[in-house]
Amino acid sequence: MRLIAGLGNPGKKYEKTRHNAGFLTINYLQLTINNFSDWKFNKKFNAEIAEGTINDEKIILAKPQTFMNDSGQAVKKIIGNRKLEIGNLIVIHDDIDLPLGKIRIKKDGSSGGHQGVQSIITALGTQNFVRLKIGVGPKTRPPHFDAAKYVLQKFTKSEEKILAETIKKATDAVAVILEESVEKAMNQFNR
Repeated sequence: MRLIAGLGNPGKKYEKTRHNAGFLTINYLQLTINNFSDWKFNKKFNAEIAEGTINDEKIILAKPQTFMNDSGQAVKKIIGNRKLEIGNLIVIHDDIDLPLGKIRIKKDGSSGGHQGVQSIITALGTQNFVRLKIGVGPKTRPPHFDAAKYVLQKFTKSEEKILAETIKKATDAVAVILEESVEKAMNQFNR
């Protein structure tokens, strides 16, 4: 059994913001794989959950509703309740250091300054899980760039088109991770 957690902030206000690239990606994943249930809010986990199978393996999709910086609370509750191995966790999140249109797969390592990922590392007491990073960064950063403000802005229309292609690529990467291996996905998609 595996857990795939998409990170973001709950509520209409944040729905199409750069920081919600994880939510947007996991929504697409849930919609495009026919055998996933609809999203249901699970009060015990404080997360929206959809369940299904990929290649006969049970998969839990989760969108923590704790707000980004407390994502670890929900992820830890799901892992504990379902008795999952932490190595079977995939976290999908935005990355401001990657340009829009790029994805990067990483196993282990620090949070890279991402507060949602840091919350998960702190809650689980380990960095031993897979991250699928969705690039949301600008082509160039102006002087006095405010990263916190930038990630809470909505995507422009032209950015939405690039993001849609990026989400499809990220979904393909998840399929390679699940069907083959993290290493193969890294070789194929980390370019």
